[in-house]
Amino acid sequence: MTPDQYCQEKAAQSGSSFYYSFLFLPPERRRAITALYAFCREVDDVVDEVNDPSVARIKLAWWRQQVSQMFAGRPDHPVTRALLPHLGAFDITEARLQAIVEGMEMDLTQTRYLDFPGLERYCWHVAGVVGELSASIFGYTDAHTLEYARKLGLALQLTNIIRDVGDDARRGRIYLPVNELQRFDVKAADILNARQSDKFVALMRFQAERAQTVYREALAALPEADRRTQRPGLIMAAIYHALLDEIARDEFPVLDRRISLTPVRKLWIAWKTWVRGGRIALPPSAA
Repeated sequence: MTPDQYCQEKAAQSGSSFYYSFLFLPPERRRAITALYAFCREVDDVVDEVNDPSVARIKLAWWRQQVSQMFAGRPDHPVTRALLPHLGAFDITEARLQAIVEGMEMDLTQTRYLDFPGLERYCWHVAGVVGELSASIFGYTDAHTLEYARKLGLALQLTNIIRDVGDDARRGRIYLPVNELQRFDVKAADILNARQSDKFVALMRFQAERAQTVYREALAALPEADRRTQRPGLIMAAIYHALLDEIARDEFPVLDRRISLTPVRKLWIAWKTWVRGGRIALPPSAA
C-alpha cells in the first residue's frame, strides 16, 4: 500500500463529512488535503482511543517527532511520507502541524473550559489551524481568506461540540463553558448522566445561535475572488450547517445519541454547493 492509498483509506473509513468535500478537487490538491486529514485523524485517534493518558502523551510526543523528521526530509510514517511532497507547494508549515498536536494534548490535561475565550483557544488549535492549512491547499489570492478559514474552522468545531455533547461526556469531557452552564442552571452532573431538560435545551439553543453567528461571520469574511477555489471548505460549511439545523429541529437530543446526515444527503449537499459556486444560503441573524 502506498502512502497516498493509506491516507485515502484513513479518510474513507472515518465516514467524516470532510471526505465529501475532497471529491471535486484536482488530483494533487486532493492528495494533499487527504494526507492532511489523515494526519489529523491519526493524532485525534490517539486521544479518543488510548485510555491511559500517559500512553497517549507518549504517542503524541512520537507524532511531534514525526512532524519534525518530516520537515528534516526523513518521514517514515505513511501519513508524513504522503504529506512531504506538498509542504512547499501549499505552505504546510511545521508550526501549524505542531499546533494541531498541541490541541490534542490539551484534551489530556483539560476536561472543562471556564469561558468561551478559553474554549475558542482550544478550537483554534484543533480546527482553526486546520482551516488555514486547508485554505492554503485549496488555493487563495487574498490574505483575508485565512480569516475566513479560521472562522469556518471555529464554526465547524462548535457544531462538533454540540453534536458530541453526549459522546464527550462519556469520555469525561464537557466542552460547554462552565460560566454558560451556570448561566442556564445546567449542572455538569446532568450532562454526565444524560439528563435532558428544558434548561439544557435552552443552553444548547444558545450554543447553536453562536455557531450560526460564526458561520455568517466566516462567509462574510471570504473574498469573492477566492470563493470558487474555496468551494471544498464551503461544502463542509453547508454539510455541517445542515447537521446543526437538524439537531436544533429535533430539540438537541445529543445526550444519548449521535446525530448524523446520511451519505446520500452529504453527497447531494456537496454536489449542490459545488455547482452553485460555493454559495450557501444561511438564515438571517435572530438578533
